[in-house]
Amino acid sequence: MNDHVVYFAHGKESGPWGTKITALAEVAKAKGFHVESPDYSSMMDPEARVQELLDLKPAAKKHLVLFGSSMGSYVSTVASQHIKPDGLFLLAPAFYRAGYEKQNPLPVAKITMVVHGWDDELIPVDDIVKYAKEHKARLLLVDSDHRLMSALPLIEKCFADFLDEILKI
Repeated sequence: MNDHVVYFAHGKESGPWGTKITALAEVAKAKGFHVESPDYSSMMDPEARVQELLDLKPAAKKHLVLFGSSMGSYVSTVASQHIKPDGLFLLAPAFYRAGYEKQNPLPVAKITMVVHGWDDELIPVDDIVKYAKEHKARLLLVDSDHRLMSALPLIEKCFADFLDEILKI
């Protein structure tokens, strides 16, 4: 078992090593984290993805972080209730979505950070502001859309700072 681990959960229509996850995995590795990025692309049901993550039994000797993008944020947040990671880092979280069992999943982590685009065409920004406020999650709103690609350099810096903070826990 590794000392510090990040488990990535990709979005509904992406894969385990898309552009964002690949870039952020490099940030994590530079901070001494081992990275895992399971492939959920054969599963369209968010609850099946949650169960798959739980079945993988994510663990670390010292610091565990769950990371999610879009549907992956839902997966990581619901799984956090059982796994209780040190950190939960969520990009454009798919909350308050039709067909999802939990509309407003409780994040269970020492630190929860949400990054969302002002111009997200799929997940209304107001929903995410409401979510962050209710759960006292940190929130960074960026000038971007759902994919957040135009904000990737800023997200990389934010993730690096987040991991530095996790390492101090």
